[in-house]
Amino acid sequence: CNMLDTFKNAWKIPDLRRRILFTVMMLIVFRFGAHIPVPYLSADAMKAFLGAGGTDLFSLFDVFTGGAFSNATVMAMGVSPYINASIIIQLLTVAIPSLERLAKEGLEGRKKINKITRYLGIVLAFIQGAGLYVTLYNMSVTNQVDAIINPSVLTFFVIVLTFTAGTAFIIWLGELITEKGLGNGVSLIIFAGIVSRIPTAGVNIYKQFLATGVTVKGLVIVAAIIVVAIAAITFVVWFSDAERRIPVQYAKRVVGRKMYGGQSTNIPIKIAAGGVMPIIFASSIMAFPATIVRLVSGGNMPDSSTIGGLILSCLSAGYGPAWTSVVYSVLYFLLIIFFTYFYSTIQFNPIEISNNIKKSGGFIPGIRPGKSTSDYIAKTTSRLNLVGAVFLGVIAIMPVVFGAVFNMPGLQLGGTSLLIMEGVALETVRQIESQMVMRHYHGFLE
Repeated sequence: CNMLDTFKNAWKIPDLRRRILFTVMMLIVFRFGAHIPVPYLSADAMKAFLGAGGTDLFSLFDVFTGGAFSNATVMAMGVSPYINASIIIQLLTVAIPSLERLAKEGLEGRKKINKITRYLGIVLAFIQGAGLYVTLYNMSVTNQVDAIINPSVLTFFVIVLTFTAGTAFIIWLGELITEKGLGNGVSLIIFAGIVSRIPTAGVNIYKQFLATGVTVKGLVIVAAIIVVAIAAITFVVWFSDAERRIPVQYAKRVVGRKMYGGQSTNIPIKIAAGGVMPIIFASSIMAFPATIVRLVSGGNMPDSSTIGGLILSCLSAGYGPAWTSVVYSVLYFLLIIFFTYFYSTIQFNPIEISNNIKKSGGFIPGIRPGKSTSDYIAKTTSRLNLVGAVFLGVIAIMPVVFGAVFNMPGLQLGGTSLLIMEGVALETVRQIESQMVMRHYHGFLE
């Protein structure tokens, strides 16, 4: 209800109404582009490619692009190359001094970093498209299917450049939404892709339910999935707003005839500061080995009776013996914990915060300024990260466990999609609320 009230109040403000309409129009353009086919490429072959193995990185592409990947359209690559480029640039910013200086130069520095990220994303899109072309070509030869029509050098460049142009167009749309619309453009595009798949997924579940017959077991499974989904939504919303506030006291000081300081404030530290990013990173890492094998094996997963196939089945949900889902869940859970700490380390610097507090004449009650303050903040952050990581891990592996118990491996992607949708929706509502506060603030002169 609070979310609906926020949108209702935002609609009454002309500027916000224009931003909302602009965002919706750009998302509609994205969905139209997701239905334009790629020349010389068979959509049936793409569907066969996705159905040849377990849940891997390409299945994530298909979910995030709203089916554009399986339908062999110009938006097939989606924003994944841009996301990968953003992660690479974030890591290089810590390692390369020149990029670190750009990050500290304010708005102009961020514009330059965004430009570098954009170009790197386009390069990665070309490389990814080329790899996909080679995979589909090998699948055509191995399985004797017409994945690529009239393969040639011209066909290669037409398909790969079409994929690359589609990604470049999505990046441009995302930047337009961020600048002239509401929310983060790239996140909203992913959100729109996931939402567009909900009706199709619902129809498929309904058909599967009718095919197996209406039984007590089937009704129990559906009820259990609904209960788990509602519980996950509730806990995600609750944890997204949970934070630990570290009190900071500023000493009084006299400058001329005026006295400054003496007030108290706090440092808010979110329990789930990384949001859904650790889950996205962990999913990509878990899917990467199986994806590489499919790229070099003509689109097929190896037999799970072999050693190589058994190892890969532990890294791909819904493929191989049932016990491999337990191994997958454990590895997935540990990776989420690792990436939660990793993402927090990049985004949060206790030493820098401690120095800023000390320069401003502040201190944490009972803690000495300097190293003791930074150690205290780091220790508090580490404990909160552990709680947040365990929470994210439990929420993420619940669909995997249910999928293994009820023989429905597709629930693993459904759980990830649910978390991403919630995170984007909550962040967008927060931005709308901040925009409304700015426009209703009259200031001290009125």
